[in-house]
Amino acid sequence: MANFSTSISKRHQDFIEKQQLFFVSTAPINGRINLSPKGMDSFRVVNENRVLWLNVTGSGNETAAHLLENNRITIMFCSFEGAPNILRIYGKGTEIKPTDKSWNEVVSFFPKTPGTRQIFDIEIESVQTSCGMSIPFYEYVGQRNQLNDWATEKGEEGIKEYWKEKNTISIDGLPTKILD
Repeated sequence: MANFSTSISKRHQDFIEKQQLFFVSTAPINGRINLSPKGMDSFRVVNENRVLWLNVTGSGNETAAHLLENNRITIMFCSFEGAPNILRIYGKGTEIKPTDKSWNEVVSFFPKTPGTRQIFDIEIESVQTSCGMSIPFYEYVGQRNQLNDWATEKGEEGIKEYWKEKNTISIDGLPTKILD
């Protein structure tokens, strides 16, 4: 049975902090739903009603485009070890870029990460847990380093050029405003 609450409890936070993988979902008013797996040390619970997700440079920038349009976001964590559990965070997300006034505050929650593109600040509307009994067991082996290596090799200017080429428009033609 699913259980809903309006905030993250200590139990929820403990579960989130143990997970190595989570999923982010956003959608424009019209167009494709974006659902992406995320890893790295990129998620923080700030308090019971606020979480942060550090996003690194990737092939697209769908989340930014979608949140500019309607600010809805869902984050999902699944237990692949131990007791079964699925936890979803439903909220309203705001993009924070390195040029924004609040950047230094929010980036301080995370280790320095090559290719950091933005941080999404999410105000929690509800948290849902469900059983997750159909989720298979998987063993965590480690993080992949290829994306960090790629971003380091590109360097700061190379990353900005990549944003210009690949991250300014969503796959549905929506602006991301990454360079604004």
